[in-house]
Amino acid sequence: MKTAIYPGSFDPITLGHLNIIKRASICFDRLIVCVMVNSEKDEGLFSPAERVALIRQVVDRLSNVEVDSSSELVAEYARKKKACTIVKGLRAVSDYEKEVQMATLNRKLNPRLDTMFLPSGAKYTYLSSSAVKEMAWYAADLSDFLPREIIDQVNERVQQRREASKV
Repeated sequence: MKTAIYPGSFDPITLGHLNIIKRASICFDRLIVCVMVNSEKDEGLFSPAERVALIRQVVDRLSNVEVDSSSELVAEYARKKKACTIVKGLRAVSDYEKEVQMATLNRKLNPRLDTMFLPSGAKYTYLSSSAVKEMAWYAADLSDFLPREIIDQVNERVQQRREASKV
């Protein structure tokens, strides 16, 4: 059984992420979408456990996709899950440079681990969770950016943050 890991912060999961998940799930017997704790990012809009729950809502129809979270190095997580591949979506050249470096490091840490790069779909090249959060802050329509199942939850959380910042 070929298992792949699609790691990311997914705060929140976007239609671009979902596009990569659907495409990768066709390539592998088992795809684990793993919410990783990113030491370089500030506190998220959602906790890791909340992100896992949101992703599960979105991917529940994909029978070979699992959702998990981890705070360890992805190479070690992949070893424990017996995964052969890390899946990474690429939006731009700037993504490629960073991801090639990470792929090389992951292979050094886990020589049995490869990385598969999937270019984002053309309509998602500009899309990021950060951009979605910014649009949500200004009450923009998120239907072209987020899976419909989670739009209300994202808007509600951003509204809570807006109200808290006024205090």
